This record gives sequence, structure tokens and C-alpha cells, in this order.
Amino acid sequence: MQEAGRQDGQGTGAWKRDIAFLMATVFFAQLGLGLQSAVSPNFFVNDLGLGGDRVLWLTAIREVPGLLLVFLAALMTRLSLPHRSVVALLFMAVGYGAYALVNSYTALAAVALVASIGFHNWIPLQSSLGMSMVPKSESGRIMGKIQSIGAISALGGMLLISLTVNQLGLRFFFVLAGVAFAIGAVLVTRLPSELGNVRNDKRRIVFKRRYKLYYTLIFFEGTRTQVFFAFASWVLVEIYGMSAQILPLVFIASRLVNMIGSPRMGHWIDRFGERRVLVGSYLALAVSFVGYATLHNVWLLAAIYILISFLILSQAALSTYVNRIALPGDLVPTLTAGVSVN
Repeated sequence: MQEAGRQDGQGTGAWKRDIAFLMATVFFAQLGLGLQSAVSPNFFVNDLGLGGDRVLWLTAIREVPGLLLVFLAALMTRLSLPHRSVVALLFMAVGYGAYALVNSYTALAAVALVASIGFHNWIPLQSSLGMSMVPKSESGRIMGKIQSIGAISALGGMLLISLTVNQLGLRFFFVLAGVAFAIGAVLVTRLPSELGNVRNDKRRIVFKRRYKLYYTLIFFEGTRTQVFFAFASWVLVEIYGMSAQILPLVFIASRLVNMIGSPRMGHWIDRFGERRVLVGSYLALAVSFVGYATLHNVWLLAAIYILISFLILSQAALSTYVNRIALPGDLVPTLTAGVSVN
């Protein structure tokens, strides 16, 4: 579809419109994620009084839908990519929006599970939607654009939190996040239902030796990512006392760096290849994590947090690698299986 779109004016216009709707969907989805992630650490500690053990268990609960994603995706295999995206975004709208109503750990775990079903479905879908619109040689660039748009929207959300949290309170922003996801769900319905040709794909679950390197790397990616995102911001709040006004500023700085750096990361992936980008980022991440564990200056840790968040953008290379080697019809189910491995 995208190749034809570049050969005539009408097709090009439709292709540009589809790209615009995808980017708008990503904008509101990432706005919702940015809002909830920015207030969650202070909400967990200050409003609900959660310690590190309960944060760890909550992270484990939230990963259950990810572990079972290949089976959840199989239930929706007859739906097109845009329609599956609608379902995912609505689950996030309900789940994250309901954070505003919880007052107990049990209720929090329940709504987190609902939100996680949507989140883990959305992860492979946004990548698949983007890469289905461009040639494989431009996979890195489209992933970079998606990440950059996400960083811009999250940046705006976090800035809003930093300026108004004292007046509006933490719970208000969970409601706002739910609204953002709902808007994203409406926007994604404007994409053509044939995008990705998933209706012609009869295979529901794909685990092949051809993609074993991808599964191995995504396994370690998941291990590292879950530890970092479960505890990195929690450490800043619980151990170093970072306030609900300052923590979003750290997130803002991180998103600003990612907004500027995402297109560059995508360009590096297309130019130098996935292997070189991943090797370089993994080495830098190893050094950064050692620093985060051993240094005790809160501002230095905030700087390392920003660096790690940027380096994690290299995980887009795993998706572009699969896109480059995938057999016809394998991309979406392989990325979905990758989320479960993650």
C-alpha cells in the first residue's frame, strides 16, 4: 500500500493521512502513559503507602497479561490491526482511569491488571502499524518518529503535572490519562482496516527457530526493563525524597532528550544496522546501571536515569530486525510473541 502511495498523488495523500492518524493516536496514547507514569511513584508512596515489596508484586501482577499475550492476541486474530488497537487503548482508558478511584492495594492490583492487558497489546501493535506503512529500509526512521512523537506528548503531560499537581492533586491526572487513551482509540479507527493484511493471516501464534535470536534478546531486554522501571523512580522518591513537583521535571528532561534523540536513533539503526546499535547501547547501559547502583547523589542519579531512558530507545532495533527477516505474515504474531517472552 505504501509503495503504491508514492506513485500517484491520490495514493500519496491517503498514505500521508494514514501516517498523520497513526502519529495522532501515538500522541494521545503516550500522553496517557506519560501522565500515569509521572504521578504513579508519588501516588504509590504518598497516597497508598506502598513499600518496595508491594511495588515489586504489583509489577509482577502487571506482567501477567504480557506473559499470556500470545493467547490473548489469538482471541483477537480475526480483528484488523486498527480494531485490535481500539480494544487495547480502551482497556488502558478504563484501567488507568480507574486508578483515580482506588484506595486499597487489592483495588490497585485489579485495575492495574485491566490496564496491563491493554498496554501489552498496544506495544507490538503500534510498531506493527508503523512498519506496515513504509518499506523495510525505512523501518528505523518510522520507529524513531513514533518514539519522538511519544516523547513530545509525554513531555507535555509531565510539564502539566509539574505546574498543576499542587492545585489538582495526583488522582486527577489518572482521569486525564483515561481521556487521552479514549481519544487515541477514536483516532485509530480512521486507519484502513486492511492495514497489515492480518485478516489474511491464518496463523495465530508464531514461535520459530528463525527468530530465536530475537526471542533471546527480548528476554534479557524485559528483565532489565522491568527492574529499571519498577524501581528507578521509586528509589528517587522513597530513598531520596524527590517530590511530586521535582520528579516530573526529571521525566520532562528525559522525554526532551528522547524527543530530540529518537529520530537520530532511528537513523543510526537504518544506517549502521541493528547489531552495531544494540552492542553499543548494551555496553553503555551496563556502565549506567552500575553507576545507578553505586552512586548516591540524587541529581547524578537523575542524570543517569535520563541517559538510561535514552539508551533504551535502541530496543526499536529488535523490532526492525524482525521486520527485516520476517516471512510474510510473521511480523505481527512474532512481535506479539516477543512481548510474552519479554
